[in-house]
Order: sequence, then structure tokens, then C-alpha cells
Amino acid sequence: MHLKGNNMIVPVIMAGGSGSRLWPLSRDLMPKQFLKIDGEHTMMQETIIRLNQLETSTPLIICNEEHRFIAAEQLLQINELDQNIILEPEGRNTAPAVAIAAFSKIKDGADPILLVLAADHVIVDTPAFLDSIEKAAGQAQKGKLVTFGIQPTSAETGYGYIKRGDNIDGAYQVDAFFEKPDAETAKKYIASGDFYWNSGMFMFKASRYLEELKNHRPDIYEACERAMSLTDRDMDFIRIRADDFLQCPSDSVDYAVMEKTSEAMVVPMDAGWNDIGSWSSLWDIKSKDEKRNVIAGDVIHVDSVGNFVHAENSLIALVGVSNLVVIQTKDAVLVASKNDVQNVKLIVNRLKDLKRPEHKIHRKVYRPWGNYESIDEGARYQVKRITVKSNERLSVQKHHHRAEHWVVVSGTAIVTIDENERLLTENQSVYIPVGAVHALENPGKIPLELIEVQSGAYLEEDDIVRFSDRYGRA
Repeated sequence: MHLKGNNMIVPVIMAGGSGSRLWPLSRDLMPKQFLKIDGEHTMMQETIIRLNQLETSTPLIICNEEHRFIAAEQLLQINELDQNIILEPEGRNTAPAVAIAAFSKIKDGADPILLVLAADHVIVDTPAFLDSIEKAAGQAQKGKLVTFGIQPTSAETGYGYIKRGDNIDGAYQVDAFFEKPDAETAKKYIASGDFYWNSGMFMFKASRYLEELKNHRPDIYEACERAMSLTDRDMDFIRIRADDFLQCPSDSVDYAVMEKTSEAMVVPMDAGWNDIGSWSSLWDIKSKDEKRNVIAGDVIHVDSVGNFVHAENSLIALVGVSNLVVIQTKDAVLVASKNDVQNVKLIVNRLKDLKRPEHKIHRKVYRPWGNYESIDEGARYQVKRITVKSNERLSVQKHHHRAEHWVVVSGTAIVTIDENERLLTENQSVYIPVGAVHALENPGKIPLELIEVQSGAYLEEDDIVRFSDRYGRA
């Protein structure tokens, strides 16, 4: 499938957000779009892969600073990394994010059709999805601003709705947008046959979006124009002017443009779409056993029906329970009624108020050079398992409050301590005193695995003074 004419399609993948309703799997530093929720690839990767049958240019990824290396690594895994990650200094909702994507292409002298997709949606029927995109592309070529309306399967109160107007070549003029309704109103919408769920996916020419944005929200347009007036390419990342972008108002594409323009069209889509907004919506799409349970991991259940159970690293046993969500990770367990999972975000808010780390990070934390996992801690000590990828290197650094012991479990390490370099192999160890300037590198072909024992009065991650760093963190 390809687009006729001169307007190439550029996928714009919105990869921000924290996915708090899928806690404890989704965390601030590893939100749901970067997790393998429904397949062998992460949700962001699936979003890009399902476009393979469509002739498009390299996708643009919009994400924040904290997720940049995760996004880059996942793009690299599917051969889609090509200096195509735009970093937002801070989230400002979708209207500014799409604006900076549009400005980036206009700045390059192009005027492509932007296909704006969220990185955390599930699509079951890819051919139907691509068919809707082809219909929308024809409208976008004519200068229309297209949104995709999901064919509703129930009177859902968790989605906004779009009412369709006149049919024009397989698409419909947008009659009106409606907020999330109550149950009775939703039933009326469904009964009329003229309403779709609002998917939050869009398609339009870059120039047309900017024209409508300038007309209806000149404050957003001008702030984004200033932010994109000077960009900086940092490895695979595009950095924009932070001060100007932070002055930009926060608003969605729907509110800023689509509800105001007279050129809005809606293309119906019936492709098994799900925005995975909660554990119950994930239960809806997963395969189930004979008792309608969705099971992942080491789980035993007796007389239990309709549950969603995820065991990460230990046995979960259920007896005589129904309609529950039970999610176990290495540092947290969630037990909730499937009917109340929208309120999981209240737990996340409580964790933030208590300044607990469980809302932000997992025990395993990903870094551009690999990852580390906390495996034990106590007063004045902490033990971590560290994995360094082939040919990667940690920053040259020192600590004011802790000493470290490193024991190589597998692979080869080059360790530098106060400019003295030594090679360590399996079962060898080294001691790094408090205040010593040190670095760790994996020169080998296989991952370097080591155990780190920290000891000292203060063991938090902010006790790091970086002197040089290949990832721009010094």
C-alpha cells in the first residue's frame, strides 16, 4: 500500500505519558508504551511495526528526557533509529507535541502528511487499520484534518465521542465532539448509530495543521515556532529551545484544533482498537482459560473465575475469588476489583505524596549502557546486579559518601580507578574507595555481569559526580 501523489506519510508517535493506571508494571521511568503488554514487542515497537505495509518515511518519536535512551534502544532493536527522537523538555499535551513535529518537517523543506498515533494503543486487525489510514490519506491530501472514529462495541463511558455528519467519499464531516458521557447518554449515542469513540489518532498535512493551529491557538503556534527556531542534534535526539517550549500552554489536538476547525473529517475504524487504559481493558483483549482467567507467570488457581493475574517472580495462588486483578512485581503487589481498576491511579498519587520510589522506578532500572537491579539493602549497604552491554561504558565518576566492591560474574571488565586501568574477568573483584575517580567498561562481545556492593552513610543515586560521559549526562 502506498500513497499516491507527492505527499509522503510521516508517522508521528506520541510516546509520552506515565500509564499510571497499569501500575505496578508501568512506572514513571518505564511506562506502558515501553513494555511488552500484548506480544513479543513493546507497545511502541508494535505501533511502528504495524505500519510496515504502508509506504512511510522514518517515524518521528515524541518523548521526554527521562525516556530518551529507552526509546532509542527500542527503535534500534527494530532498525528504526535515525536521529528521529524529538525531546520535550516537559509534557504540554498533544497539540504542542504535534506542532513541533510539523515544524520539524516544514523546517526541512517538506510538507508531508502526518499520521499521529499514540504509542500505547492495541490494534487487533491491522489490515482494517491500514484501510482506514488509506481512506484518511485521501482526505488529508485535499487539505482536510482527519480524526479516526472507533466503531463502538458498547456504551462506554470512559471515551469521548464524535458525531458524524455528511458522508464524503467514505469519510464523514465531523458534526460535533462530545465529552465522556454518563451511562444513559452513552446508550443513546450507540442507539443512534451516528457516534464513534474518539481514538485520539489524526492525519493531516503538516502545513494545514499549523495553519489551523495559528488561526485558533496562536499562543501555542508562536511558542512552538520559537521553540523550533533553534534545534540541537544530540546523538539520535533532537533538542528544542526549552525556555520557549515551557512557556507554551498545554492543550490537546482535539480542543486546540479539531473542535474549532470547519475542515474536520472522521474516518470510521473497526480494527479491534483498545487504548489499554486499565487492567480491565487489558483483560478484555487477552486470551483466557476455561474459567475466563488471564494468567501470566507462575499461577495456581482453584474455583476462581474472571481474574487477571500476573506473577513476575513468585508463585501466586488463588482460591475461590472472582473478578480480581492481581499483579505481582519484585517490589509491589496490587490486588483490585476489576470494576475499580480506574482508581489504581489514586494509589500512584498516594505513593507520590509519601515520596516512595515505587511509583517511579522498578528494582531493575534501565540505562543507555545496560541496566542495574537492586537485590538487597540495609543500613549502610546496598547490593546491585549490574549488566553492561557489549562495547558500552559507564561515565567517569566519583562518590562522596560510598565505597564500592565489584565482583565480575561473567564477561570482561576494564576498570579505571584514579587513572590506573586493570582488566577483570570472571570471579575477579576490585574495591573502589570513597572519593576515587573511576569508570567501568565492557570491551567484550558478550554482556558484562557483575555484583556491586555499596557501603557508606549515603547510598542514593544522586551521590554521583560525573566528569565525562558518552551519553551527555556529565
